[in-house]
Amino acid sequence: GGMAGGAARLLLAALLGALPAAAERELRFRPPAEAPVRLFTEPELARYDGQQEGQPIYLAVKGVVFDVTAGKEFYGKGAPYNALVGKDSTRGVAKMSLDPADLTHDITGLTEEELTSLDDIFNNVYKAKYPIVGYTSRRILNEDGSPNLDFKPEDQPHFNIKDEF
Repeated sequence: GGMAGGAARLLLAALLGALPAAAERELRFRPPAEAPVRLFTEPELARYDGQQEGQPIYLAVKGVVFDVTAGKEFYGKGAPYNALVGKDSTRGVAKMSLDPADLTHDITGLTEEELTSLDDIFNNVYKAKYPIVGYTSRRILNEDGSPNLDFKPEDQPHFNIKDEF
């Protein structure tokens, strides 16, 4: 029938990015995130390292980039956890380590306990307290730079950042 053909064409157009936003939204079953997914390369993320007064402070855990500016007494310049920001510090978070060797996305060789701790902190600290601003390119792209089709944005609890103060 003409209907099915039209739907297939619509879907194809959406996948190719050729559709107006409203039509594309119709095809998605879950409500779209407020902001488009932002991809951070390592040099981009490094700009948000808390050294610049008045600049946001970003920290990535498990490839998810959080805006931790509200916690600048922890993450800002000269603050105790400043070493974690401006990069993906997944391993450091898992091991509770600020050793420069641990400030990496790489989780190979972590113990069960460290991995459990990582998920716990990821969900109950970062996701619960800080807005997600994007994802590292490693999380969104494959090694060869093509889009990772398994990528799914994180769902985030709705919170009000002013609760911090």
